[in-house]
Amino acid sequence: MKVIAPIAGIVLAAMSGLAQADDAFTMIENKPDSALWINPGFYSYHFQRDKGFDDTNPGLGVEYRFSTVASVTAGRFHNSDREMSNYAGVYYQPIAWGPLRLGAVVGGFNGYPKMRDGGWFLAAIPVVTLEYERVGVNFAIVPTYKERLHGAFSVQLKFKLF
Repeated sequence: MKVIAPIAGIVLAAMSGLAQADDAFTMIENKPDSALWINPGFYSYHFQRDKGFDDTNPGLGVEYRFSTVASVTAGRFHNSDREMSNYAGVYYQPIAWGPLRLGAVVGGFNGYPKMRDGGWFLAAIPVVTLEYERVGVNFAIVPTYKERLHGAFSVQLKFKLF
């Protein structure tokens, strides 16, 4: 929770200006873009607090924004089951709400022992992104899937290289 509190403060401050906006929700025009971001993994606040999941999910990931509405991502992290996971996917975020981008990431993941015996699987995860100059954060709601995947509110800090 120590990680989420300052991030939540930043988001609330950014959102405070939204109440004054004439059109809060807008469609982002799809234009070419070029930005490379790196991240140190995730922090996940699991909905099932009594299961002993690991909320800290350190790792290394990259995100390359090639469009104002889309980017590709890949990385490796220590998952909530205390195993190593890999991921690769595409973010599609065509909606803006003030400074926030709204959409989803669709991609493949592995390393979860109860999901396909740790093999690869596809997932779609709703994501809200806030970026400011060289720092950004992705907020995601990871859904629970039976007893195989563990639902969480996930926070991913990211830093722009160029």
